[in-house]
Amino acid sequence: QPERKAETTEKENNMRLDKYLKVSRLIKRRTVANEACDESCILVNGREQKAGYQVKIGDVIQLNLGKRVLKVEVLSTEDNVSKAAASAMYREITEQ
Repeated sequence: QPERKAETTEKENNMRLDKYLKVSRLIKRRTVANEACDESCILVNGREQKAGYQVKIGDVIQLNLGKRVLKVEVLSTEDNVSKAAASAMYREITEQ
């Protein structure tokens, strides 16, 4: 049993990129997040990533959505968060 606990905590630290975008409510639907990844609209740490990329705390995600560019730093990768707590999953980075 204790071995399994260690395994789940390791898993909790990572989350698929498309799921992270949905759970953090940066993008409303997972399918839309998936399409954005496929269309190279999402950069993680300056590199294009697929929807299956494992997001880690400290990663910098850049969303290029139309004319709008949003850059955030990942602060947590919790599976289930309330709408109110979703914005606490990341910190917005403003360009100087």
